Amino acid sequence: MPVLSARVAPTAPLDLIIDTDPGADDVVALLLAMASPDVLRIRAITTVAGNVRLDKTSRNARLAREWGGREDIPVYAGASKPLLRPPIYAANIHGDEGLPGVVVHEPAQGLADGSAVQYLVDTLSAAQPHSITLAVLGPQTNLALALIQAPAIVRGIKEVVVMGGAHLNAGNITPVAEFNLYADAEAAEVVLNSGVELTYLPLDVTHKVLTSDARFSQLAAIGNQASQLVVDILMEYIKADMQRYGMTGGPVHDASVIAYLIKPELFKGRSVELQVDRRQGATYGQTIVVEYTTPEQPGNVVWIEDADAQGIFDLLSTRLACLK
Repeated sequence: MPVLSARVAPTAPLDLIIDTDPGADDVVALLLAMASPDVLRIRAITTVAGNVRLDKTSRNARLAREWGGREDIPVYAGASKPLLRPPIYAANIHGDEGLPGVVVHEPAQGLADGSAVQYLVDTLSAAQPHSITLAVLGPQTNLALALIQAPAIVRGIKEVVVMGGAHLNAGNITPVAEFNLYADAEAAEVVLNSGVELTYLPLDVTHKVLTSDARFSQLAAIGNQASQLVVDILMEYIKADMQRYGMTGGPVHDASVIAYLIKPELFKGRSVELQVDRRQGATYGQTIVVEYTTPEQPGNVVWIEDADAQGIFDLLSTRLACLK
């Protein structure tokens, strides 16, 4: 079972669409991405129901945009519910508004006209072959709907990087399922079967990238608005996971995806053959690593399973220092 080094760092900015359900850790991820224009050319942010309702995830994405000083990035609202099942939310973790630790308000700039799904269809249809990367930080409903509507958009996708799933690590919404997959396993199956290049950052790796008192002090020492927001949000957000798992710190799941796109050498993973359990019952939403494969005979997913946690927090600190 050979461990694969991460892919090579980009030599030119990646054209990136961030699909997200903010959510505390999503906002940290968005701020990290917006602070990295030399590496990530953010085409748009698309929102989906997940951690909280769609109206709240869309507001929180616009808040992150405002806090990051990047009102040039359009935000499109997407799916308000999963493909087939009733929606579930994670207010017990992210709070009723999706942003614990800070006071939310209505951002000055509104949503872009049109739906996130149509934006994905139009943009990926017109894109050069294999030119646009998607960071999917929540349920995969928007991308699945776009693929169902226009399967040929696969041609425009360079890579889809997903925060989701669990294998050796237990689930965080059921004993075996991670929240994003459990929220819409049918959507994850559509994406998995589409033939896109897929990379997963599951709980197996994000539960190794934990906050600590020293890392909070490192972030607070930056002394700008963005760093203080991140500290305030994370200090409240991590309490539930620390209590649940008995950990000394809490994971910052979605920021790991953006860190992987900026500095992939901080991560290691394997090529695997992955399946998603869609059977109703105790195993719904479980990600099953059927077998480990090789670069010569690859599976359908690159499964990231290890990371340099301090390196990720160093990257976050360096980048946040570039914001106001």
